[in-house]
Order: sequence, then structure tokens, then C-alpha cells
Amino acid sequence: MSAENRSAERPPAENRSAAGPSAESLTAESPAAGTPSPGRPSPEDRFQEDPAAGDARPYDRGAWWRDAVVYQVYPRSFADANGDGEGDLPGVLSRLDHLADLGVNAIWLSPFYPSPLADGGYDVADYCDVDPRYGTLADFDALVAGAAAKNIKVIVDIVPNHCSAEHPWFRAALAAGPGSPERERFVFRDEPNNWQSVFGGPAWTQVADGQWYLHLFDSAQPDWNWRHPDVVAMFERVLRFWLDRGVAGFRIDVANMLFKQDGLPDVVPGSQSGPLMPGQTAVPYEHQPELLELYRSWRKILDSYPGDRGTVAEMWFDTDQARPYLAGDGLAQLFNFGLMPTPWSAEEFRAVIDGSYRLARETGGSIPWVLGNHDVPRMVTRFGVDQDLVRAPTPEVLLGRMDVDVELGTRRARAAALLLLALPGGAYIYQGDELGLPEHLTIPDEVRRDPMFERTLRTFMGRDGCRVPLPWSGTAAPYGFGAVDVPAPEGSQGVPGAQGAQGTWLPQPEDWAGLTVAAQRADPGSTLNLYRAALAIRRDHPALGDGDLTWLDTPPGVLAFSRDPGFTLMVNFGPAPVPLTRHHDVLLASGPLDGDLLPPDTGVWLS
Repeated sequence: MSAENRSAERPPAENRSAAGPSAESLTAESPAAGTPSPGRPSPEDRFQEDPAAGDARPYDRGAWWRDAVVYQVYPRSFADANGDGEGDLPGVLSRLDHLADLGVNAIWLSPFYPSPLADGGYDVADYCDVDPRYGTLADFDALVAGAAAKNIKVIVDIVPNHCSAEHPWFRAALAAGPGSPERERFVFRDEPNNWQSVFGGPAWTQVADGQWYLHLFDSAQPDWNWRHPDVVAMFERVLRFWLDRGVAGFRIDVANMLFKQDGLPDVVPGSQSGPLMPGQTAVPYEHQPELLELYRSWRKILDSYPGDRGTVAEMWFDTDQARPYLAGDGLAQLFNFGLMPTPWSAEEFRAVIDGSYRLARETGGSIPWVLGNHDVPRMVTRFGVDQDLVRAPTPEVLLGRMDVDVELGTRRARAAALLLLALPGGAYIYQGDELGLPEHLTIPDEVRRDPMFERTLRTFMGRDGCRVPLPWSGTAAPYGFGAVDVPAPEGSQGVPGAQGAQGTWLPQPEDWAGLTVAAQRADPGSTLNLYRAALAIRRDHPALGDGDLTWLDTPPGVLAFSRDPGFTLMVNFGPAPVPLTRHHDVLLASGPLDGDLLPPDTGVWLS
């Protein structure tokens, strides 16, 4: 590795004096592995010994998560209770009526833990607390209780592959030096291999004493060594900490990458793909066999609590890779990401659906459907560009420089929503998709926050454009993002908020006045009201949720399937109207119908 690469990958914990004491200042009093760090107790030291967990049980066909509709909340951008321009947990509490009215079964909270925010909170410095910018543990407890009162469950993110470079154990590892027990909790080497970061650039950073540490993501996110018993034990206690506070389950970040192959062999050239994309062939840090036993042990912990607590694993996979995880004593669910990168094409959508549906049927597992999240451009923008650019993005597209037909993208995104919510099993909705928000493509470079922008040497715009704060009301930014009144529980930092004088942490577009929650509530034909109607029908219709589907014969460019009893979905991906299939009534359409014809880029639910 060149000297230039070494200098570009400076270890953040040693070079950001504002973040806390340096590695050198910890050297003299550095704790041994397994003992408390100086000052505030570290998260792994706050627990009593864990009670023995019961045996894992077979999947319960009636478990709530098998057909739940889960809404992803990105807390920093959902709602701001104290007017500082950043969302927080009291803000989420204040907007629970929106989620209850929408009709979701659960919310998934992206990380809200103490973090330097080098990667939007996925660099965790303390797994068992709330970052003060988001509130307190009292605020979290109030949110869980408030959600439960509205029959909404709460899922939290767990980030087990890596932590923050400010985590007490990593700071202790830097201070302790080569060969120390503290360093064994992470992946240190005297020489790096050829692995590349998922975010771009090398996956290794050199520290002052000459060793290198592994970070498959940002250099501020050192990877844990999952072969070390301290790491295994700590995360078991972390799971119980949040289960004891009433969470219904966990979303497991990069669930396929925790264990690395013994010896850390070089990857085969060409096997690593671009940022956030799955590899083309097996790589030595994905899908290692030890993961199966780890997730069986986690399943036992969850099954020792009442209420069908679940897990949903973030991972890209092919069918053979997925099967072992879906065994009856393993993970509850795997995210079905296959539709997110799929162009607007009936044939390509059908291929993804067939493969995933077949896998779920053959394994008895649960693979909830996903069309958007905090890592990918929003649906309206994806479907509003030339679809060949989705199949093969150009350098200009990676920087967000392309023509977007927002009207076309909106029509397609509305039709895709009806498809998503009609498929068998569970579904996840990313915040703002119910409003039909497009990607914000014109964020100034100087205010971008995603580390991928810099790590790819500004050749990829990153993910900030789908993380912009939500518009709630009004005709100009911040669109009511900070205008909330919050009941403050005892010990809470939540206070009644006003419009954020500091502006929002990421800028909002100037043309979102018509997309606010308030504006769409008043418009019967809005995307928000389409989602509300679809979720109400899904909740009451006996054919929807978990179960089976039967494909119907259709013209090219059209997808249609039936579900018993008495439900049919049709989506016209093609350029010309097509006749509706035989039916008694139209339950819901994503756009106006033309008599008995289904227009292009439109979906319909029939009975």
C-alpha cells in the first residue's frame, strides 16, 4: 500500500482531539480486557449476569412479524422536538398519530445511540444509551409506551459488525498496543490484505505503532473480532438490555459480515463490487458458517421473552446463501432487497418476485419485501429516469446528474406501492415514501454528510438525498419539521419546539410545499391517502398478508396475480392501456382508470 493511501487513512480516534482524550492519554491507565474503562462505565459493564435462555422453538406461523407492515424511522430526519434542526425521539413520539393513521404495525428505529455520526449513527460508541441529541432513555421508554398504546411495535437497529472508533474498547485497544488482550477484540494485523471498504478505498487503517486495523466500512468504524468471547457476551447483554425495555425485535445491520475467514485471505480480483453493492462471487468476509450458530444463540435469547420477538437481517444474498439462515432455529427474517435495484420492467420484477417467493415457500421462512430505505435513492427518482441508467449507472448518474421525470416516477412509485403491499408476507416502508418524496439531488457538496462521498473521492453522491428531513406542513422550509408540541416524560429532554432557527441538518428542497403531510391529508388523491387506503384494505381483507399467490396470464409488460379469497392485483408496466382482468369491484387504483382499461404505469386492486 502506498504512502499516500496510508496518510489518507488516518486513525480518527488519534487525530480528533475534540472527540475526547487521545490514545496516548489512555496508555498509562488503560484497562485490561474485560475491565471498566476510566470514567463513565462502558456498556458491557452495566448488566447483571444473564439468565439462561430457553431452547429455540420452531417458527410460529402466526407470529406478528410474518406479515407486518413496518415503517422505517430515520430519527435524525423524522421530526424535531427541540428546534435544533435535528430529529429526536420526542419528535417521533409527537408524530405517532401520523403512523397510527397510516396504519403500520411497527416502526424500525435506525440508530439513536451515542455516536460521533461518522456514518449517520451506524458508528456506535455506546450500545446501551441514547445519544443526547436524540433525547434520553426516558424518552425511549416513553416512545415504546406511546407506540404500544397505539398498537405499534418498536424494532431497533443493532450494529454488530463494527463500532465507533470512540467506543471505549477501541480506545483502550489503541492505547494498549500490539499483542494486547484489548486488541484481540478487534482485527489488527501487522500487514494489511487487499480488502476494500464497502464505502470505497482500502479497508485497513494504520495506527501510530505500525499495526493496521480492519474496517469494512468507514475508518471510523473498526470491525469487531467475533471470534473473541468478550464480543459475543457483550452483544448478548445488549440484546437483553433492549428486550427488557420492551422492543419487539431487532434489525441486524450487515448481518452477513460479522465473521471473517480464518487467515484473512486476499479476495479474488473483481469479486468486490461498487459501494453498497453485493459482491459477484464469494468473499472471505461474508456468509461464514459461524454466523449460523451465533444467530441460533440469539434466537434462543429472543424466544426467552414473550410476544414473538423477531429479527430481520440486512444482507444481500443468493438463494443458496439464504437457505441456512431461514432454518427454523435461526433468524426470523431476511430483508428482500431484490426489488430495490430492479428497473421498471414487468419481466424483471416477476423474476425477483418468483425467486423470493419460491425461497420463502421452500424454507418456510419470512422474507419481507422492500422498495426503499436509507441507503438507496428514492423510488420516485429511480423510476423517473431512463431505466437503462438503473441497469448500468453512468458516472454522471452516480453524482445525481440526470434528467428525472418526477411525474412519471410518481405514477410508477404509486403503482409499486400497491404491488409491495399485495405480495405475500411482510413489507417495509421507508419514511417519506408514503409522501412520494423524490431524491434531493442538489444538496451542495459542502454540506453533504455521508462518508461515501469523500471515500469515493466525490465520484458517488452518497445517500444524503434520501435522508433529508421530512416535510410536515407549511409552504417553505423547514416545512414544520421543528414545529411540534411534545409531552415531556420525567427525565426527558423533550420540550415544546418551534421552527428550527438553525435550519435542518440537511437542507430541504424548495419545491416540497405540495408534498407535506398537511397538504396531502387535504388531497383525496394524494400519495399519502393512497397508502392509507391500501393499508386499511390490507388490514381487513382476508386474502392479504402472509399466504400464497397465483400468477395470472397477462399481455407482455403486465403483472397480475390472485390471492384467495377474492383478490387480484394488476400492474401495467407497459406503454399502452390494457383490459382489466375479470372482476366484480375495483378496491383501489394507483391512478385514474380508463373505463375497463388499466393505463400505463398504473396498479389496481380488484375483487
